[in-house]
Order: sequence, then C-alpha cells, then structure tokens
Amino acid sequence: MDKPAGRQAKGACAGAARRVDNFPMRILFLGDVVGRTGRKAISEHLGRLRTEWRLDFIIVNGENATGGMGLNRGHAQGILDAGADCITLGDHAFDQRDMLTAIEQESRIIRPLNYAPKAPGVGARMFTAQNGQRVFVAQALGQVFMKRPFADPFAALDVELKKAPLGGLADAVIVDFHAEATSEKVAMGHWLDGRVSLVVGTHTHIPTADTQILANGTAVQSDAGMCGDYDSVIGMEKLEPMRRFVTGMSKGRFTPAEGEATLSGVFIETDKSGKAIQALPVRVGGRLSQTGPTD
Repeated sequence: MDKPAGRQAKGACAGAARRVDNFPMRILFLGDVVGRTGRKAISEHLGRLRTEWRLDFIIVNGENATGGMGLNRGHAQGILDAGADCITLGDHAFDQRDMLTAIEQESRIIRPLNYAPKAPGVGARMFTAQNGQRVFVAQALGQVFMKRPFADPFAALDVELKKAPLGGLADAVIVDFHAEATSEKVAMGHWLDGRVSLVVGTHTHIPTADTQILANGTAVQSDAGMCGDYDSVIGMEKLEPMRRFVTGMSKGRFTPAEGEATLSGVFIETDKSGKAIQALPVRVGGRLSQTGPTD
C-alpha cells in the first residue's frame, strides 16, 4: 500500500512489527569503508548487528577499503566473511588492479552500471536474502561535479529496474547512487519513488540527516556516510588535506586515518510490496552519536 504524502520515517523507538511470511524484511546498508580502521569495524560489528537487529540482508560499499583507494580481492573477501551479502563499489572501482578479475569471479560484488561500457562485472544483480526473499541491488554513478563524464544514471537505472519490478520479480530493490551532489541524489530519490525500496547516496563520506520515506514508499538518505575514522578529513589523515586547502600545494599522498571507526549507513524495513515501512540512520562505534534500530 502506498504511503500517504509527506509521511516521515519511523523513529528508533518504534515497536517491533510481527513478522509474517518473512516480512517485514530488515535490510542494512553501510557507506564507504575507508582503510584498515573501516575494515576492522566491519569485522568487529557486522556479525553482531546481524543477530541483534535480525537483519535479512546487508549491503556494504567497499570502494575505499584498500588504502582509501579502491578494493582488492583479499579485503573484499574479508568484508564478505564478516557478514556482507553484497559489496558495491564506485568511481574507484578498479583502482586496485586485481578487482578487474575478482569482480568476474565473485558474484556478490557489483560496480556502477554506467561505468565504462567494457568494464568487467555488472552494475545490478538479484540476490537471495537469508529469509529466502529476492533483493535486487543496483548501483549508478552521478554526473554532477564528478571527474569523468559517466553515462546518464537516470536512463541506466530505468533500463535495469524494468528487469526486476518491485513487488514482482523483486521483494526489495536497493539503489546505491554514488554521487557528489546532494541535489542529484535527492532528484534520484524522487525519480525512483515507488519503484524501489531504498535510494541511498554514497561517495561523500558524511552521513546526512535527511533519512525519510517518500510519498510512494521509497526510503531515501542523501549520503550514508562512511565506515571510517571521523577524526579526519572524510576518512583521511588531516594534515595533507588541510595543507592542500590552505596552500594549494601537495606534499604527500592522502592516507586513511587510523582512529576508531564509526559504521555509518541506513536501516530499512520493507513490507510485502517492497515499500519501506521504516527507515533509520545508523551510526555504530567511534566518535559520532550512536543510532540505529532498537526493536
């Protein structure tokens, strides 16, 4: 059933809904994993969160997990072993060269569907959740302020989503929109409202405070934030980024910050139609205020 216009996401104190025929489905999306500290937090917390939050499906954006630039085969396997059901990538998808072959061999990793036409791997795939339900995950790259002219993400997603209609072939549909501009991410949420369960932004590493459910039942959050050390400049040690801002000159490479990480993302519940009935921001561990489901 469609949501009435303007309905907001339920608060963290909402009571637990009774699960009938594996619904509501409980899904967790975590934002960009940054470096060793992000990987460590995934390993330490993800299994516990699956149990405590009764999660049916977990998606992790891993595109900065290896040295802050890309994802290699071994680190991808570590995220999957920790409990992720799917890993999404981004504009740094192939910064680590072994991902060119790893993505062809590991079906649980997807890259942006509007990447280079001849890029290995796929940008959307159907998965089976632990409760047996079908979850379609797609990822696209934005165009605004991005360094490379990627293909139109709106048209690309439109084609892919027709292959797995929400409430038909797919019990839930999750879109990771890896983009710089919040305006473009918000526009994507409204464009897909009613056709997907969740549109969540990644790439900018800062969790936004706009978690909500749109009029036709799609949950949105402009950016999931990162799984990394927030005593940093978007996950990187502070000195080099500050030097470049202040002087306009570089003196070294960016390196991931090594303090305790906060896992940041969004949690949703979906009903039999695949529409969102609850959407909550997630922050676990580290420096940021803690939040997530309590039922």
